[in-house]
Amino acid sequence: MMLTSKPVKGEEAHSLGLVDAVVAPNQLVSTARQWALDILEHRRPWVATLYKTDKIEPLGEAREIFKFARAQARKQAPNLTHPIVCIDVVEAGVVSGPRAGLQKEAEDFQKLLRSETCKSLVHIFFAQRGTSKVPGVTDLGLAPRRVKKVAILGGGLMGSGIATALILSNYPVILKEVNEKFLEAGIGRVRANLQSRVKKGKMTQEKFEKTISLLTGVLDYESFKDVDMVIEAIIENVSLKQQIFADLEKYCPPHCILASNTSTIDLNLIGERTYSKDRIVGAHFFSPAHVMPLLEIVRTNQTSPQVIVDLLDIGKKIKKTPIVVGNCTGFAVNRMFFPYTQAAFLLVERGTDLYLIDRAITKFGMPMGPFRLADLVGFGVAIATGMQFIENFPERTYKSMIIPIMQEDKRAGETTRKGFYLYDERRKASPDPEVKKFIEKARSMSGVAIDPKVLSFFLTGYSKLCCTGVFPLTVLGAGIKFNTKPQIIEIRNSRV
Repeated sequence: MMLTSKPVKGEEAHSLGLVDAVVAPNQLVSTARQWALDILEHRRPWVATLYKTDKIEPLGEAREIFKFARAQARKQAPNLTHPIVCIDVVEAGVVSGPRAGLQKEAEDFQKLLRSETCKSLVHIFFAQRGTSKVPGVTDLGLAPRRVKKVAILGGGLMGSGIATALILSNYPVILKEVNEKFLEAGIGRVRANLQSRVKKGKMTQEKFEKTISLLTGVLDYESFKDVDMVIEAIIENVSLKQQIFADLEKYCPPHCILASNTSTIDLNLIGERTYSKDRIVGAHFFSPAHVMPLLEIVRTNQTSPQVIVDLLDIGKKIKKTPIVVGNCTGFAVNRMFFPYTQAAFLLVERGTDLYLIDRAITKFGMPMGPFRLADLVGFGVAIATGMQFIENFPERTYKSMIIPIMQEDKRAGETTRKGFYLYDERRKASPDPEVKKFIEKARSMSGVAIDPKVLSFFLTGYSKLCCTGVFPLTVLGAGIKFNTKPQIIEIRNSRV
């Protein structure tokens, strides 16, 4: 509980020994009163919690538990100190007695309270709760409408993940694909997502059968006549999305929310051929959609406040953190992500080892580096996203040719088991020496190279930079300026 900040319910708290009894709400005061009287009249022993030792293992065994807990904490959150402090404090209580433990807790808590991590976590706590308050939307007194059925277009990685998230929260889902082969594959992905939960003990087989029964696969729009929301999750192709939204307007009921999972494309462009622009909204999930907690709700100037209220409600019910953002290329997340990936590709084409970049990023605390992430989302998505930025911000975009060149070798990322990394049957990634030739080709096409030693400085010195709150790729991404032809690169950042 301490290491994950995960609360427990009454029955579990009782079994753990955290509470003495669990009673019905209407019996709480009378039971507590009787308990106090029993103690006072010596019918029940009164043992102060501080001195209870029945749950503490022998010292040797306890030390092994602490050792294991520290290893797990360092593995899951290598850059955080407070989980280790929690373990140290508990160990002090076990080894030196409860008073010593309390003293250490008081001293260490004061140090943590003044840390930058504490300030950031407090900020996140309030920021996450602030996402449900949208001026001009949530203050209008609108109640969310009941969504009884959802349709999803596209059963790929994103579509199947979104379907999984919805059926896990008991929403009946219709999954539409273009042919039987793709439909079977999409349903198979949803089944695999659920079976993974069964293997991990997070779901019973009975619950699995009940959950998968909420999913229906179709090849046409016939069953769309009574859906309350449609989420389009196809490839990032503007003309195809425009045609789909024009079709949805014909087949779906007038109240149906028309949502797109696009990660970068302007929603006004997607809904250009429709008349119901007030129903069009972005519902951008993050991969894997049934796991990642963030949901970007993208509104245009014409999106109805009722639609946003409805989507905020759905987001909470499927256990996401929904954030309402404006409509522009890349929205909020990819707009911020853009310079990060640009800097990574620039560094590689200028001589830096891509695997060194990924290692630096993961050591900094991110779950994976930009190149491992590109493999995970797939090269198709990476190209489509990149094209949107090239078209909308040509003067700000570095046009790397690495991914297009790798696509010629039939590499598409993790799905083809070949991308920047090689993947075994268990999807475990390992560096691929062949990638060097693709980088060399891209480098020769760009026609410019900087001394790798200069750029390696940013990575080899990253640990010192991290201590000052600056990360080299972000610094470099923010401090690069091109002239009209990318011949001269000026690195300008006072902190570096």
